[in-house]
Amino acid sequence: MEKRIALELRGRNPSQIKELNLDNCRSTTIVGLTDEYINLEILSLNNAGLTTLKGFPTLPKLRKLELSDNRISHGLNFLNGCKKLTHLNLSGNKIANLETLKPLEEFENLKNLDLFNNEVTNIEDYRNRVFALHPSLKYLDGFDKEDGEAEDSSGEEEDEMNGNNDSEEEDSDVDDEEDDDLSLSAVYNTKLEEESSEGSLYEGSAEEEEEEEEDDEDGDGDNDADKPNSKAQAGKENSHGEPEESTRGKKRKHEDEDEN
Repeated sequence: MEKRIALELRGRNPSQIKELNLDNCRSTTIVGLTDEYINLEILSLNNAGLTTLKGFPTLPKLRKLELSDNRISHGLNFLNGCKKLTHLNLSGNKIANLETLKPLEEFENLKNLDLFNNEVTNIEDYRNRVFALHPSLKYLDGFDKEDGEAEDSSGEEEDEMNGNNDSEEEDSDVDDEEDDDLSLSAVYNTKLEEESSEGSLYEGSAEEEEEEEEDDEDGDGDNDADKPNSKAQAGKENSHGEPEESTRGKKRKHEDEDEN
């Protein structure tokens, strides 16, 4: 048992431990478990081979104790240092009479007791007598006085241990949802900006192409306008500074006069 406890500690201080599982660690007595576990709330010692609870430490915050499938037949008074105990599982042990259960009267907070598969369950009117012996008891062997099935104790234990964790988790979920919304919004805005930027670039490119086309058209118009002018200049003047056609006309007129 000592080696198993050291393994479960994993280098932590005993006062930091709130839950300890020592199932199947073979030991007939309690060894290595001390009063240092002042914050321990859940302890499981199922199928450990225990024959006695002698040496059981004082655990002021212990609420749930699992001792099923051992060989315990007496000595429940050794649990008196666990005043806050609410759940006690002694199923599969050697408890044979109601007298053995007498020490449990001191546990004012005990609500759930499991004695299934013990000889004591064969006593006449066993259930009513055990409920009468422990007024605070709500469930015996998984059922209440009216044979109503017990609620899920693990859920209750988690709620008690976590306190207001449910509300904190809800707040956390809300925060996560808000973060998701913000993230989606940011992505959406970024995408819009990128599309807007791409649109601006496209418009700018289109405008530049239109300007280039207009410049080309202006250039073609200027070239067409220059062509007749150049033709006119080509035959506009001769060596005397007169238009070429005019000089030819005068020459022909002079020849006609000589013939006459």
